[in-house]
Amino acid sequence: MTSDSAARLLQDRAVLWSMGELSAPDLVGAACDALVSGLDSPTLRRLAALTRAEAAYDVRELLPGVLDELGLVCPPPGSTAGQEAAARVLCRRALRGELSPRALAFWAHRSHGHELPLTARLAELDDAYGTIEYGGPTAAGLDAEVTVEARRLAAGP
Repeated sequence: MTSDSAARLLQDRAVLWSMGELSAPDLVGAACDALVSGLDSPTLRRLAALTRAEAAYDVRELLPGVLDELGLVCPPPGSTAGQEAAARVLCRRALRGELSPRALAFWAHRSHGHELPLTARLAELDDAYGTIEYGGPTAAGLDAEVTVEARRLAAGP
């Protein structure tokens, strides 16, 4: 893994953590992965050294310093920008096959309902999965539509 891809992965995991989609110990694991991949900074080393018990308390304090030292950004927790960034991260994961199209649509619907304009189409597609057994669209067709939407969203900023 290149240092650029390690930085992107660390930033993505920071976004997911800030939105409650990733645990603090998992973020510590991401910091370890980043170090192994060649990223380095004093605060990144401190973050990577946290125990599982310490992570729950210290990630919030250390993460801003890590991001600053590495020139990475993470939207504020709970912000619309953070919700949109998390959606894009999960879309990229779905496109890599780490998350099924149906799971992506379900996540968008569960997390944001139809309220977040960026993910509203995914929520509609999640609704459509519920009509399959009643002669609605096929699962394969919906999976394809979710994949198209994931590509569109992943290509965003």
